[in-house]
Amino acid sequence: MTETQRDILSAGFSLTLIALAAFVMQRFFLPLIWAGILCVATWPLYRRLRARIGHDIIAAALLTLLMAAVFIVPVLLGVTQAMRQGPELANYIVTANTDGIAVPDFVQHLPVIGDSLAEWWRATLSQPHGLAHLFSDRQINGFHSASDIIKVAGVGLMHRLVDFGLAFLCLFFFYKDGEALTRQITHIGSRWFGEQRWARYSDKIPTAIRATVNGLVLVGLAEGVLIGIAYWLADLKSAALWAAATGVLAIIPFGAPLAFVSAAGLLAVGGALPAALAVVVWGTLVLFVADHFVRPGIIGNATRLPFLAVLFGILGGVETLGLVGLFIGPVVMVLFVTLWHEARTHPQDVGSPVAKPR
Repeated sequence: MTETQRDILSAGFSLTLIALAAFVMQRFFLPLIWAGILCVATWPLYRRLRARIGHDIIAAALLTLLMAAVFIVPVLLGVTQAMRQGPELANYIVTANTDGIAVPDFVQHLPVIGDSLAEWWRATLSQPHGLAHLFSDRQINGFHSASDIIKVAGVGLMHRLVDFGLAFLCLFFFYKDGEALTRQITHIGSRWFGEQRWARYSDKIPTAIRATVNGLVLVGLAEGVLIGIAYWLADLKSAALWAAATGVLAIIPFGAPLAFVSAAGLLAVGGALPAALAVVVWGTLVLFVADHFVRPGIIGNATRLPFLAVLFGILGGVETLGLVGLFIGPVVMVLFVTLWHEARTHPQDVGSPVAKPR
């Protein structure tokens, strides 16, 4: 057997093992990715906590519990509120789908679009099973009672809770063994791509993830708080739950309008039209400032990305990868822009899949 044949066989063996490992672990990719994002985003906090405590395992356990509490407490509050109002909401959905929804009085009195909107409402939502026809998957047709909706929602919730627990279990081990794992990844990357080129790219990833977490999660939660104040002032029922939903949707750029427009619609249906208009105006103002000034500034300044690269990275990541794409998309754009600059300043590294070490 020649040396070339041996190299080809060895490469095939390695690729087969990688493919088998990916096949076996495919169910756990999403929790692993979320744990990795959280670990990278909070790694400086872990290092400070470990330096103060002086013990890796204790610091990893404490920070994991803290991160879990940050997510679990709001989730528990939301689930508790949803359990109280879930049966009533589910029953309303089934009844509205079966019998139709009458056109609210205020719709017919809206300027310009009132007559057209009322006509569309009568042709769709007011008809039996009209609500189901509004959705492409037509899943509402299969729900004959409120218990059907609650069962499906419960199964989905349990599935998410399992992923939730696995993510925080992985997070603990990422904290505990993070430095050793980083050394191993750095060694492999430097061996394949060269030390300087690997350092050029690997340094960008943590910065992009932390900037994205700050620009998306923190700003989104702040939007939820600010718009939630408007809900409370407008005397919206379950204002805290609506604020939490707004904060979660606000993590996605331009996602918050789904929440505050729906909340305004409930207020309008209840007869509080001035309060509904105030919620829409305030929500639009908060959203405009956050999405056009605060977020691009936080992410773009840290990653040195232009506004369009930030926007396309976030929206494209969500479109192709779902919620986790919010954080992977900007990282991909950062690496792409790094390659763009590298093509100008280090042309010898571009065009060969493996750069020679210098």
